[in-house]
Amino acid sequence: MSRVFEFSHQPVLAADVLRLLQVRPDGCYIDCTLGGGGHASAILDGLGPAGLLIGIDRDRDALDAARARLLDHPSPAQRVLVHANFSELAPILAQQGRPAAQGILADLGVSSWQLDRAERGFSYSADGPLDMRMNQADTLTAAEIVNTWPADAISRILKEYGEERFADRISQAMVTRRQTQPFTGTADLAALVSRVMPAASKREAQHPARRTFQALRIAVNNELGALENLLQDAPGLLAEDGRLCVITFHSLEDRLVKQAFRLLENPCICPRDFPVCTCGRRSAGRVLTRRPVMAGTDEQKINPRARSARLRCFEAHAPTD
Repeated sequence: MSRVFEFSHQPVLAADVLRLLQVRPDGCYIDCTLGGGGHASAILDGLGPAGLLIGIDRDRDALDAARARLLDHPSPAQRVLVHANFSELAPILAQQGRPAAQGILADLGVSSWQLDRAERGFSYSADGPLDMRMNQADTLTAAEIVNTWPADAISRILKEYGEERFADRISQAMVTRRQTQPFTGTADLAALVSRVMPAASKREAQHPARRTFQALRIAVNNELGALENLLQDAPGLLAEDGRLCVITFHSLEDRLVKQAFRLLENPCICPRDFPVCTCGRRSAGRVLTRRPVMAGTDEQKINPRARSARLRCFEAHAPTD
């Protein structure tokens, strides 16, 4: 069976995404993380002949799978699929001749398919090469980090991207071990992390290596940098009343989205005791989700990945002089 049809991915919070995007038949909508095409297919359901769906993914396997699914969709809307990082959003939209988008969606994180494919190296549950690249044309791999980076650099990413309390202990163990035998597989690395962790940490519900693997994946793919670029560029690409929806899966991402949306809504830097604003910074829109939308019990049972999902939405105002 081909890799295209092996790709499967359950979209999270799909009904909530559609409710917040309010798809218009003639609108332009961008799915920045196309995956298996689940969210994009639902968006296409609401588009008419004048509508446009732009799908972006950095993983060619995901893009191929989505193409097979979406090109056969009965919607009369135009659809354009692009192999790229969503940090390139502005030029991608410009290439389609659209001045702005009515909706932009980003579903962050690793897909179920990527985790299940041992050869992609994302999972600590199955042995595979230490890869973790979402775009396999990129050069940096997890193997390069754990086998060549100094201990302090490894420790830094484990702390910043994995919020790992035992980062120093783990990074030093990696450096000591690789002096005699380099790491080549995910199971080998996961075993070392488990071995050096304190006994109490091994009684946690999650695998002892989960935070380490998350940190390495974020570093390999520059995920937070790409998200920061998206949060900077996407609001300016929205039409009046256009909406930006972002689904996150860990606190680092959610914090960035929450802070960015708040600043877009209230960018004023004047002291609070000023009677009127003098800084000249104007609101770009409003936050529609004061608290993140989370999956209900039924969806969590059907799709366990939805348990950690957090959906936030921002609506753009009309440009002001």
